[in-house]
Amino acid sequence: MKDGLLTDRQKEVLRYRKQGLTQQQIADIISTSKANVCTIEKSAMENIRRARDTLEFLYTLDAKHLCTIQAGMDLLDVAPFIYSEAEKIGTKVKYDTISLINKIRESSPDRFKARHVRDTIEVYINDEGDLYFG
Repeated sequence: MKDGLLTDRQKEVLRYRKQGLTQQQIADIISTSKANVCTIEKSAMENIRRARDTLEFLYTLDAKHLCTIQAGMDLLDVAPFIYSEAEKIGTKVKYDTISLINKIRESSPDRFKARHVRDTIEVYINDEGDLYFG
């Protein structure tokens, strides 16, 4: 990835973390302190979050607000709710139930605890039935 939002050091730390190494193990490998590895990782995750937010904005430009998933909702109730809201505006969601649940979870894994929604999620849909979550 050239000219991306992550520095080479951030990429290196994230690769090691993906392999399951601890921050201390990474610090030993790259000859720095555990605190510095923590800072590098935190900055990388913040850059990723900001990039994700930017992409969400871009994707929702040609989409309209469909509904709001309330905190506390069971994830198994979310798919039928989304299908029902889309039907009201005459748009067919292009995902089956399992794909939809996976798409929602992947959009922001930190917004869920087990099967329950932790934070309110805004749902957007475009004319092709693609969904975006903000």
